[in-house]
Amino acid sequence: MIKAGVIGATGYAGAELVRLLQGHPQAEIVWYGSKSYLDQKYASVYQNMFRLVEDVCRADDLTQLAREADVIFTATPQGYLAGLLNEDILKQAKVVDLSADYRIKDVAVYEQWYQIPHQSPQFLPQAVYGLCEKNREQIRAAGLVANPGCYPTCSFLSIAPLLKAGYIDPATLIIDAKSGTSGAGRGAKTDNLYCEVNENIKAYGVASHRHTPEIEEQLGDVAGESVTINFTPHLVPMNRGILITAYASLREGVTKQQVRAAYEAAYCGERFVRVLEPGVCPQTKWVEGSNFVDVNAVCDPRTGRVIMMGAMDNLVKGAAGQAVQNMNLMFGLPEDMGLSLVPMFP
Repeated sequence: MIKAGVIGATGYAGAELVRLLQGHPQAEIVWYGSKSYLDQKYASVYQNMFRLVEDVCRADDLTQLAREADVIFTATPQGYLAGLLNEDILKQAKVVDLSADYRIKDVAVYEQWYQIPHQSPQFLPQAVYGLCEKNREQIRAAGLVANPGCYPTCSFLSIAPLLKAGYIDPATLIIDAKSGTSGAGRGAKTDNLYCEVNENIKAYGVASHRHTPEIEEQLGDVAGESVTINFTPHLVPMNRGILITAYASLREGVTKQQVRAAYEAAYCGERFVRVLEPGVCPQTKWVEGSNFVDVNAVCDPRTGRVIMMGAMDNLVKGAAGQAVQNMNLMFGLPEDMGLSLVPMFP
């Protein structure tokens, strides 16, 4: 059995990790880390775990945790892991970080967008960006994985096939994104109150959202050139889900048959990326509670553009599910172990 520790176990992403690991046949949680609920029973924080989890929440002691666990998940704010990680921890345990600390390779870009100094840039070269469909073989050999952000995961998987094939002009790429409120975390914020969110939709982080450089870096990697995008996220009144609608100009002569073939070739055999039937647009309800990402594209001959779409659960494939997928690869297990979750409907 893989012994797992979860730091930040009482946040939404951490709690989803607990839920998934509870059903994993080859993993057991040995540490439920939480500063906010120290020494309280975990099931008193999340009553859905009543009689399922008897443990109490423990301190965020990474040094001690590394002695007890085979893998450490850090579902923590930016800057936390970078301020504590050291060689001894990495020698004793594998680490999957759900924050942005090791996602962006350029320290200056990280510090510009996150407005905090990076305290351990020496670990950036060995950190593997944990998008399994892109970096599967590197993840297998990794000791430190930077779990991707939710928006970047859905954006990349929706757009990458056409970018890699050279079918779209990267300079024309626009991403419109929508997320449920759990993406904002569990902390109390006025903007996330029921009366503020219900019957409302709003853009936020316009031209300044922190996931922008992460998306640009990963898309640029497959494009083989620098990519600059317009990325606008929106908050919608639902608990879970992300919907990406991206737009770009098609290269001259590219047909809808070529577009379709690019997606089918890119995701043939992929367990968690589902290319929908032609003309079917992804919906968040079709992936809720699962590790699936549904993608599709529609060509618009009138404008010469293509509309690329993707939907996923921000807490599963967008966070905890992808973290477990990474753990499976790192420990040589079947990639889908513990993740055969049928989407919930309605």
